[in-house]
Amino acid sequence: MSVIHNVLAEIPSRYAFLQKVQSLIDQNEQVSLFIIDVVRFSDVSTSFGYKAGDYILSEIVRRIQSIFAFDAEVGRVSGDVFGLVFPGQHRTTQLNSFYTRLNEHFKSPIHIGDHAFIADFNVGAVSNPDENRDVNKLFSGAETALKQAKGNKYDNFAIVSLTQKKHTGGRALALKADLKRAFANDELELYFQPKIDLKTLKIIGAECLLRWHHPLDGVLFPGALIDAAESYNMMNELGYWALRKAFDSLLYFQAAGFDINLAVNVSPTQLYDDKFVHRLKQYSENMCIDLSRIELELTEDAAMSNSLMVNQQLAAAKRLGAKIAIDDFGKGYSNLAYIRDLDIDTIKIDKTFIMQLLENPVNKAIVEATKVIADSLSCNVVAEGIEELQHLHILRELGIGSGQGYLFSQAVPMQDFIALLHTDISVGGSYAFTERA
Repeated sequence: MSVIHNVLAEIPSRYAFLQKVQSLIDQNEQVSLFIIDVVRFSDVSTSFGYKAGDYILSEIVRRIQSIFAFDAEVGRVSGDVFGLVFPGQHRTTQLNSFYTRLNEHFKSPIHIGDHAFIADFNVGAVSNPDENRDVNKLFSGAETALKQAKGNKYDNFAIVSLTQKKHTGGRALALKADLKRAFANDELELYFQPKIDLKTLKIIGAECLLRWHHPLDGVLFPGALIDAAESYNMMNELGYWALRKAFDSLLYFQAAGFDINLAVNVSPTQLYDDKFVHRLKQYSENMCIDLSRIELELTEDAAMSNSLMVNQQLAAAKRLGAKIAIDDFGKGYSNLAYIRDLDIDTIKIDKTFIMQLLENPVNKAIVEATKVIADSLSCNVVAEGIEELQHLHILRELGIGSGQGYLFSQAVPMQDFIALLHTDISVGGSYAFTERA
């Protein structure tokens, strides 16, 4: 594990990378910059813990350094965002070629034990004009390109010229066929990460997480498929598949004698579908499953959209008995006004605050503040990302009632989850990624 940390520690941080790029510009203005964002990287740390996340990031860095060993230098702009600076003048065709080389090299998965992760990227690129010696202007252009890459309907790559209009390019439109095949061949599966009562260490529920059984590469994280679903307007199909499977699973658990609740992630696209509540009611009635057993998890951006339709959908789901949870609370927004007007049942504290409880006292204060907010709203608090025994002790002291994380279990297939339900959860140290330690 020290080798992994060395790889990440040896590449320049954001500040050092900025200085490096500025030094190159001072010598010769002709440079190009890539900002590379790892798509849905949170899937890794959610399922396997932060050490696994570090391993994935270190492998990504190693591959990038190998691909562009003599052409560019890499730096870490933020947690899962990297910078790549290319000295010299580059045309649009060359930048596209660099992106294609990057993309092709990462088609082979990075393996984590019996699982595999295919790294997918959003990439923004910019070439520095001759007259510019301001590194901040260059970075701003690359970040603008990255935003456009994230918003592109089909491409994960965008180029912005600081003197011309932006261009787009990138990958072939092949993911739609993969997604259609995954549905047709029943390659998708729900995994379950246990939700634990932190006092008794009993399993009280689970979060449903999507996995893809790739015919060649085994069990993969579904980031690329989710992006394809969003790009090709198939997100509803994927979301309803997961929701229906959650009801199927509850029926199975009920028959096995387990009365637990399941949390299912709901996409903003579903919340804007006028058939959403009807589908919810239909699944409940067809399978004779009380909707109080289902918790709908939505992200903060969906919760704070202030959309009349979204608010009406959530209110209707609540009237039917479904529970509403805010996922990754505190991750992206400082405006808390939205939560005051929503009738929610659960606040899930983002894992970044939990995993760093021991490093920074501010994280503990954020957890305490979240507990105060939840108490005032008469809703529950779930701590995500519990990795260490010390995390459990602190959360108990703060009065946090439930949580999930690799200290207890990663996300597992149904039969493994059933086995967990039959056993007592024991802790005493994190098993996160011990095979790599």
